[in-house]
Amino acid sequence: MTGLVVCVALLAAASAFGVLQRRRNGRVRVRGRDEGKLLGPAELGEDLGERATLVQFSSAFCAPCRATRRVLGEVAALVPGVTHVEIDAEDRLELVRALDILKTPTVLVLDANGRVVRRAAGQPRKADVIAALGEAVGAQ
Repeated sequence: MTGLVVCVALLAAASAFGVLQRRRNGRVRVRGRDEGKLLGPAELGEDLGERATLVQFSSAFCAPCRATRRVLGEVAALVPGVTHVEIDAEDRLELVRALDILKTPTVLVLDANGRVVRRAAGQPRKADVIAALGEAVGAQ
């Protein structure tokens, strides 16, 4: 009987953890540790967008990275002055460590000056990316 109770408790705890992780995955949010961080062409390997830049950290075997690439490409094409830059996390480990990138895909939304405005770990929704861009463009 005790084994059954322990098993049910573990299943409940694991389910709660899974639901929490799923809700947090891909949410675009402000992170205090990103405050004041600036990225420019030297770090990105490409020029910043005129109004904003969507920076995606990806890895080769990441299925959500492909879907994120599509979403960010669509958003960049939709909003004038926005650029999408994709960085291979495995090739740029020093930048990954400096920005505290823990998983792929991770998306950083930069304003026109290269300041990190928002971050999403996991595959973000298109509507959330557009809303974050509104903040980045409005900060000018």
